[in-house]
This record gives sequence, structure tokens and C-alpha cells, in this order.
Amino acid sequence: MSTRSIALANQKGGVGKTTTAVSLAACLAERGKHTLLLDLDPQANATSALGLEKLSGGSVYKSLLGGALLADSIRPSGLEHLDVISSEVDLAGAEVDVARAENYLQRLQFALTPIQGADRYEFIIVDCPPSLGILTMNGLAAVDSVMVPMQAEYFALEGLAVITRVLQQIRESGANPSLELEGIVLTMYDGRTNLAQQVAAEVRKHFPGKVYKTIIPRTVRLAEAPSFGKPITTYDTGSYAAKCYRSLTDELLAPPA
Repeated sequence: MSTRSIALANQKGGVGKTTTAVSLAACLAERGKHTLLLDLDPQANATSALGLEKLSGGSVYKSLLGGALLADSIRPSGLEHLDVISSEVDLAGAEVDVARAENYLQRLQFALTPIQGADRYEFIIVDCPPSLGILTMNGLAAVDSVMVPMQAEYFALEGLAVITRVLQQIRESGANPSLELEGIVLTMYDGRTNLAQQVAAEVRKHFPGKVYKTIIPRTVRLAEAPSFGKPITTYDTGSYAAKCYRSLTDELLAPPA
């Protein structure tokens, strides 16, 4: 069993990144895919969205500095086939500490390698912080590919240009030469606005073949789910948003054309 690792990244906050990471992980687990969700964001929103406590010392922090095995931080999510490495506020300190370490861009890569080599998971989903700091760079250096959730708004293309430049830098630095753009998913979409439709068309034009057909809508049920500590697939399993995330999962699992 080979492990496929995907980071969810966007330096802009509030674009549905964590919602997409949690929903995607839950949908993969629902399909019987053994999945690990790694919360790399000190805000720990992915941890909270699954109704899990933020355990002191339970994050990747010590593993990034070589002081602990990352596998020891894995815990059950409460959903079948889905495990989690949770986050905590203290992880914010890693930005400084990891920057001082040798091979500072590859600390997560080194920590994750034994888990990937153990053939325990089919998917590892990494939820990166909403910034392009040391933690996000480590996330990008540790995975096969990056999925970029983005809102169809005025500055979206500008943000995409930044993140694609960062992916190129990670490749060229040698930290992760084979890093790929998995795809771009339009989130919090309101099709009633001309702007949303125009931005979606522009993104498809600039990134042909890299924008998912599935569009994630802006819905109240999706916004409510994290406060109940559940992914949308269990909070409101028959909702339109849950159907959209299952459709996105279909696209992710589809063999290359």
C-alpha cells in the first residue's frame, strides 16, 4: 500500500482551507481509505472541528526538533479509518525553534518518513497554517502534492501566483524536488455574483486542468459543523455541502485522464 500525502495550503486565511482538509479526510475515511489528518496549524482548528481536545505536548512540535517519534502523537478521531495528529497553541513556537535547526525546511519530512514507510495509511492530509512561514514550508516539503482551496474573489489570482512561486522555490531548493500542484478547489462559492463567475473562469484559464470541477458552496450548515465538533459528512450527511465534498473526493480518487 503506497501512501499519498497532500497538503492543504493557502497563505490567505478564511478561504475554507481547514474545512476542506477535515471534510476531505472524513470523506476518504468514509470510503474505507485509512487516512491520517495532521493539524499543522497552531490555531488547531482542524483538531477542534473533529471535537478533539488540544493536548499539551500532543502536536508535531517535539518531533520537528527530533525529540519524539511522530507516530507516538497519532490518536483516533472517533471516525472509523481516520486518525489525527492534533495541534496546540504551543506549536506557534516552532516557527522560531525550527528555523534554527539544521535542514529546517525538511524537519516534518524526516519526522513523517517512518509513518509513510510503515504502509499504515493510504492518505496523509496536512492542514497548513494560513501563512507562508516555516510550518507551511515544512508541510510543503513533506508531501507529494498541494491542494489549494481558494475563494472566488478579487485578490484570488494574486494569491495563487504567490503560492505557485513558493512551490517552485521548494522544488528548486531541493527540499522537495517532486512536489506537484494537486489542484485548486473553489470554496465558499456564491454563483449569484458576476465576480465569482469571472474569477472562476480566470482561474480555469490560467491553470488549465488543475481546477476541480466540484465547487464548494458557501452554506450555513458547513459553517456550523465545526462548532459541533463534526465534519459535514456526519453533521449533516445528506446536505448539499456534504455531497460536494464527496464529489471532490471522487475527483481526487479518479485515475489520471
